[in-house]
Amino acid sequence: MISLDLGDLRRMADEGNEEAANRLADLAAERGDGEELRRLVDAGNEVAAARLSVLAAERGDLEELRWLVDSGSDVAADQLAEFAAERGDVAELRRLADEGNDVAQAKLTKVIQDAR
Repeated sequence: MISLDLGDLRRMADEGNEEAANRLADLAAERGDGEELRRLVDAGNEVAAARLSVLAAERGDLEELRWLVDSGSDVAADQLAEFAAERGDVAELRRLADEGNDVAQAKLTKVIQDAR
């Protein structure tokens, strides 16, 4: 079995190796390395976006979640919709629902029904 260090994984990921990028994202998430995850998200890695979404949700970092939503992360959009529903933030729910997020649409529907 070949042993790769982080430098090797970064190089391979930078060269377009998706498996290396995904492994790097997993390792970064284990270390809580948001900087590495953001770099991978910027490069278009969906695994990194999902891992960073979980970390951001655990920290309650709404700005990070919004950035991830703007980057196209469905996981972040679901997490943000959950937070918005918990806070009663109808504007955030409506924005996410308008962008097609199913969780936000369901939460918004419930808020509207409960208000009647």
